[in-house]
Amino acid sequence: MIIPPIKRPINKIIEVPSDKSITHRAMIISSIAEGKSTIFNPLECYDTHNTLKCMEKLGARIEKKEDKIIIHGIKKLNSSQLDVGNSGTTLRLLTGLLSGYEGEKFILDGDESIRKRPMQRVIEPLACMGAKIAGNNGNAPVIVYGKKLKGIDYNLEIPSAQLKSAILLAGLNASEKTTIVEKNPSRNHTELMLAAFGAGIKHGGHHNHHENIELVPSALKGRKIKIGGDFSSGAFFLVLGALLKNSYLKIENAGFNPTRTGMWNVLRKCGANTGFTKLRSDNGEAYADIEIEGGNVLKPFYIKTEQIPLLIDEIPILCVLACFIEGESIIEGCGELKYKESNRLIAICEELSKLGADIEILGSMRDIIRIRGKGFLKGGQVFSHGDHRIAMALSIALSLSQKGGEVLGSDCVGVSFPNFFETLRGLTK
Repeated sequence: MIIPPIKRPINKIIEVPSDKSITHRAMIISSIAEGKSTIFNPLECYDTHNTLKCMEKLGARIEKKEDKIIIHGIKKLNSSQLDVGNSGTTLRLLTGLLSGYEGEKFILDGDESIRKRPMQRVIEPLACMGAKIAGNNGNAPVIVYGKKLKGIDYNLEIPSAQLKSAILLAGLNASEKTTIVEKNPSRNHTELMLAAFGAGIKHGGHHNHHENIELVPSALKGRKIKIGGDFSSGAFFLVLGALLKNSYLKIENAGFNPTRTGMWNVLRKCGANTGFTKLRSDNGEAYADIEIEGGNVLKPFYIKTEQIPLLIDEIPILCVLACFIEGESIIEGCGELKYKESNRLIAICEELSKLGADIEILGSMRDIIRIRGKGFLKGGQVFSHGDHRIAMALSIALSLSQKGGEVLGSDCVGVSFPNFFETLRGLTK
């Protein structure tokens, strides 16, 4: 994809695709809830298509109608061989869910990239619940032998919403309460969705400054779910709007869950002129119209390790932001970026360097990114590494650069934002 530089201010109102994380969870949880569920405005992309195909193969009855999906849930999921494609969310959440279906056997596999994603972190706590799971040296393909599970008390050392969700979904079929203690809170979409479907789930208060999540074995009831815009998809355009002088951008109906808006808080601390209107809630999820004006001189930022779970998907675009802010910005604790669709830690540093960025990886754990922003990038040819968020972050970088350039392997944006380039081009019309 050829990306020309944007040479003039923009003044636009846009919408971004529906939230991918919430769509995944709505599809999975609807499939095991009693009765009919209707998901309005689900995200249509590669990853969610794979989730829907998996749930259909497991036995859920699914009807697709214009802007909604109707799912008739079932109590007993069928033994199946499942292809999750490139979706780590599908792989990890289903590994947890399926481990409690006693007497059934499930095989979960995906593409070459998914076979590199670490699964041992999921297998170990599930094994403590009584699950029997065979992995390929800690990776997919994964074979799940359904067993009778017991509840556990688990300290979530890795702040991962996918790991937390796998344990909670397994806990639905356990014999007693499951408790998860989070040191650093991660995305809470699974907790909110389970509560909306009638699960016995609650936050049990704090213990030694940690958050407790308690789930009792629960039967779920079908319901209606309306899904709003994906904050992570909107993040690319928020950065663009903040950096284009004399510009104004509004993103309507964007997700505004506090466990997702860490990047918005970073923008505010940098001095960006951003705010929100029409804050509202649907099944516990917050949505708002987010506005941003470009032109303010922005300050460098320092992101600490404990902030990372609240902005993990936005780190590539935050690196782009830092390149256009004069001074040194630091992002600590980026180790989890190594295990995404690509090694995002290496990918974003390599590709931004091609455009003239002064960016490097530091620390004994090689998990700190330092960017010495110059206030500009030259432009040039870059590679997506087959990763949708890298492709979109680099596209924004080229839009803001002096000469623009080309993104090789740009079709991977279909994983989460199929009309990304159409939206980007539309800003200058």
